[in-house]
Amino acid sequence: MCMMIKEKYIDPFTDFGFKWIFGTEENKELLISFLNDVLELEHMIVEVEYRNLEKLGLKISDRRAVFDIYCTDSNKDQFIVELQRSKQKYFKDRSIYYTSFPIQAQSKRGDWDYCLRKTYFIAILEFMMDENKDNHNYITKVQLCDIDTKEVFYKKLTYIYLEMPKFKKSQKELATHLDYWLYTLNNMNNLIQIPPILKEDKLITQAFDVAEFLALSEEKQFAYQHDLKTRLDYKNVMDYAKEMAMKEGMKEGMKEGIKEGMKEGMKKGQEEGRQEGKKEGEYSKALEIAKSLKKEDVDVDTIVTVTRLSIEEIDKA
Repeated sequence: MCMMIKEKYIDPFTDFGFKWIFGTEENKELLISFLNDVLELEHMIVEVEYRNLEKLGLKISDRRAVFDIYCTDSNKDQFIVELQRSKQKYFKDRSIYYTSFPIQAQSKRGDWDYCLRKTYFIAILEFMMDENKDNHNYITKVQLCDIDTKEVFYKKLTYIYLEMPKFKKSQKELATHLDYWLYTLNNMNNLIQIPPILKEDKLITQAFDVAEFLALSEEKQFAYQHDLKTRLDYKNVMDYAKEMAMKEGMKEGMKEGIKEGMKEGMKKGQEEGRQEGKKEGEYSKALEIAKSLKKEDVDVDTIVTVTRLSIEEIDKA
């Protein structure tokens, strides 16, 4: 496989790009800088240790969790950093589920007082979690709180969601170091040189140097191209799904994911569309879309809506 890479810098929203920039021992300075900017902790992180990316459940039959980045700092506090490209119906549930693994892993045999280290879950999302157009907050910070007093009840468990489509600052509007990071993530693969305002920062410049495609080894270039192809294939699948939804008169279609409640369009065109698709050779295309969406863990109701296949057909895809 060989692709013509036109961009100077790799895409940080690919699995390879994200882990190459933030998930390697030689580039841990970049992760430390990013975590400090996002978390704004009282005591800054000075060192991190990357941990095993696969945390197994309590039994062999339990579902395992695979984290993009999982590390601890010198205080043994735990950090999970996740990059999520496609919208998932239960992503909040997933984030809660993921934090259960490092929490349970702290248990000790014998006498144990249940004292836990702090756990942080940071999600970098290439979609918006809600469809509220008036909500422009691109950072959501969540902790357990007392409903009546609104005071934080438990400070050792923190969730931070970065909704990248909501970050729309121009270079002139960048005011903080976190702004620098978010602008870099959103724009890196579309730039041909480091913007002057970012070039003044040592760590951001280092991130650009690390992300330069031609500086990668031949093996890593191949790995990136494979990952990029997967990302582009998925985008094409979702674009096709959007086009099909629009043809059925569902004007809202897919914006940052597929909205719930397309009942009218689904009832109207499900059976008719399936038969028409078979006649025009679109049935096989629908199966391809179903396979791709299943790989991305898209829920079956959404796949039914997009492809107009039955649940039985989707199960066999």
